[in-house]
Amino acid sequence: MQRASRLKRELSLLSTEPPPGITCWQNQNQLDDLRAQILGGADTPYEKGIFNLEIVVPERYPFEPPKIRFLTPIYHPNIDSAGRICLDVLKLPPKGAWRPSLNISTLLSSIQLLMAEPNPDDPLMADISSEYKYNKQLFLRNAREWTQKHASP
Repeated sequence: MQRASRLKRELSLLSTEPPPGITCWQNQNQLDDLRAQILGGADTPYEKGIFNLEIVVPERYPFEPPKIRFLTPIYHPNIDSAGRICLDVLKLPPKGAWRPSLNISTLLSSIQLLMAEPNPDDPLMADISSEYKYNKQLFLRNAREWTQKHASP
């Protein structure tokens, strides 16, 4: 019950005051199955891209973080080919930084920030990470190509 009312409140806030470049909605009226879109930020290789995400809200939310993954392929050191995201706020302590005071809006904003500023020191994709660190021009070109191929409207 607490989860349902909190999710309704969060979704209402997301629809009336969404963070810039982020939208989120229920998938087929399932309260625990959400979809989100993040627009690639200006001056990033993801610019003009529209990235779709799946959000599965666990039974124990907000005491457990939602499972979020990219449905749109993205070339990024912290996001793997299955769309899984390496981000501390998506994991429970001690390894993660999830707290019940965080919400879906905050998580989506954190993912948007991660897209703009990858963390090559905590990669899911080692090859993309070393490319980001040691051959940034190649990384930027590849990321732009993927964005045009997979995330263009």
